[in-house]
Amino acid sequence: MSLLNIIILAIVQGLAELLPVSSSAHVVVAEKLLGLDPSSPPMTLLLVMLHTGTMFAVIVYFWQQWRRTYFQSLPAFKNVAVLVVIATGCTAVIGEVIIKLIEMTAFRGLPHAEIEDLFSHLELIAPALAAAGTLILVAGIFEKRRQGRSGAETRDPTPAQAALIGAVQGLCLPFRGFSRSGATISAGMLAGVAKTRAEAFSFALAVVLTPPVVLREVLRLVHAARAAGGADLAPVAMMSVVGAVVAFVAGLVALKWLSRWLEGGRWYLFGIYCLVAAAAVEWLHTAGY
Repeated sequence: MSLLNIIILAIVQGLAELLPVSSSAHVVVAEKLLGLDPSSPPMTLLLVMLHTGTMFAVIVYFWQQWRRTYFQSLPAFKNVAVLVVIATGCTAVIGEVIIKLIEMTAFRGLPHAEIEDLFSHLELIAPALAAAGTLILVAGIFEKRRQGRSGAETRDPTPAQAALIGAVQGLCLPFRGFSRSGATISAGMLAGVAKTRAEAFSFALAVVLTPPVVLREVLRLVHAARAAGGADLAPVAMMSVVGAVVAFVAGLVALKWLSRWLEGGRWYLFGIYCLVAAAAVEWLHTAGY
């Protein structure tokens, strides 16, 4: 895995992670085209490190809005903290249940099989992209029909809306291609949350979710290295840090783009893109990638 490959994947990740088009799907396709194995422990570690870079981009980009909205007072902070706990709890339960069900059914009888072993399967990524695109498209159409109706939206999620958003986020965890941000923002919009607040809440959940995911992949890589006889992790770790920095810069660019399109009523265009991308991924799969 060369430094050039790392930079290419970091740019792809950074631009796609914060747009509702599934960065994981784009990175997996890029890895396939570069001749890399997306399901290997070093590549999954790289992916979560790139997620770390974009997580810091989210913090930098949304900090002023979060400070005005969520940190303006102790009651406001307590309110959003409760909503985040509710949503993250739903994510953890639903995501873990689905992952275990997949591992128990798809990998029955295979020792040491993990959900990450499916990440390189383009035939699974294509329908996940299509599902995300359909959800985004429906939310965009629904949002356009709702425009002009006063009182149709809530400023912040209610506990029930937060639970729904968290549950949808849990559905995204096992599937590369099912865009986390696209699904959670769309779910918030369909539930009646103001689109800019749905965006801010979705990325707040991402900041909470990223550290445990990174820790899980670090532990997975350590176990894989021990099983392989103690492979040197330093090169992978150092290159992953470089990738995280590049992804951070690309992520800031992507966030500005996302906010403009969301505020301009062009959310549905991301859905169309995901449907086209699903067709392209399916073609790559039939072509032997």
